[in-house]
Amino acid sequence: MAVVVTYARRHGLKSLGVGIGLRRSFYEELPRTERALDWVEIIPENFLSLGGRSHRALEACRERWPVLPHGVGLDIGGPDALDLDYVTGLAALVKHVEAPFFSDHLCYSRLDGVYLHDLLPLPFSEAVVEHVVPRVREVMARVGRPFLLENPSYYANMPGGTLSEADFLRHVVEEADCGLLLDVNNVYVNARNHGYDARAFVDALPLERVVQIHLAGHTTYPDVIIDTHGDRVCDDVWSLYRYVLERTGPVSTLIEWDQDIPSMAAVLDEADLARKVLREGEGR
Repeated sequence: MAVVVTYARRHGLKSLGVGIGLRRSFYEELPRTERALDWVEIIPENFLSLGGRSHRALEACRERWPVLPHGVGLDIGGPDALDLDYVTGLAALVKHVEAPFFSDHLCYSRLDGVYLHDLLPLPFSEAVVEHVVPRVREVMARVGRPFLLENPSYYANMPGGTLSEADFLRHVVEEADCGLLLDVNNVYVNARNHGYDARAFVDALPLERVVQIHLAGHTTYPDVIIDTHGDRVCDDVWSLYRYVLERTGPVSTLIEWDQDIPSMAAVLDEADLARKVLREGEGR
């Protein structure tokens, strides 16, 4: 039986169905597609300075579908002060596209004013929770929309950890009173790389705060799995997705494909598969 999605209901948020990302290679084709599509995700850093081709693609998409910004540059867990110019621009973009919510990653991405162009893991500790929570609250206050944090993939445990990963996520989202963007592929990748049970991890999360799900492909090497977003969703991740939906009920779901991007038709085929799974869950 699905849990009560209290965060989503409290903010009047409903499942939007299945979306894909607005990538540069799709700028011309996506706004004209006749294929089924429920919403579009954008990386806000690509649209903070609107103009030209990107502006035209964004405007054409927002005329047809809800648009959700999913950032990579907020640096919510970093030691630097929040970049308020960035947050101001983000707030303007969120308002412009009339996004019902926005999201970023529970990580750090900047050090001494230098963007590191990566999403780096944080120590799972009470001290980091105390650092992140007021930053999340400030961002939500400045942007004025519900905010989701994504569980990132990581390849090493940062020193200083005192909490499990699931407890760390729970403390942050509950104390900040924000939502959770559950990346199911990241759960699978982390579980395989760090030797824990993916379903037990899911059960330990505050699933009542899940508002969005990400699905993606990864690359498997002999000794590690890398979250590349460069392939189709594998069978094990589809299975884990079904397991999550049994506990959350319908949740807005995105197909992420950011490397070795195939034709738009291939990405929409994956979205069709996700929509089928989502509707199966709705029928239970």
